[in-house]
Amino acid sequence: MNVFLWIVQAVLALMFASAGVMKSTQPKDKLAEKLGWPGDYSAGTVRFIGVVEFAAALGLILPAATGIAPVLTPLAATGLAMVMALAMTVHARRKETPAIGFNAVVLILAAVIAWGRFGPYAF
Repeated sequence: MNVFLWIVQAVLALMFASAGVMKSTQPKDKLAEKLGWPGDYSAGTVRFIGVVEFAAALGLILPAATGIAPVLTPLAATGLAMVMALAMTVHARRKETPAIGFNAVVLILAAVIAWGRFGPYAF
C-alpha cells in the first residue's frame, strides 16, 4: 500500500505542478480559451489557484521524501481534495459534466493519500 500511495502522490504532484505552473504563468485570456472557467474569475484569483496547486504538488512529495515535517504531505492532500470539491462546484455551475467526473476522481485519489498518510501508512 505504501508503494501505491507513493505512485498516486507522484502522479497527482506532476499533474498539479503542471496545472499550477500553467495557471500562474499564462495570461488569463489564453487560459480562458483553453479551459473556459478562468473567464469567470479575476486574473489574481486564477494565479492564486495556480500557486496553491503548485505548492500542494510540492507538499505531496518534498516533506515525505526529505523527512522534514512529513505531516505536511497528508495536509497537502487534504487541501487538494478541498480544491477539487470547489472545482466541482464551479464546473457544476457551468454545466461541465465531464470536468466534474474528472475532479471527483482526483478528489478521491487525494482523499486516499490523506487517509493513508494520516493513518496506517504515516511516515
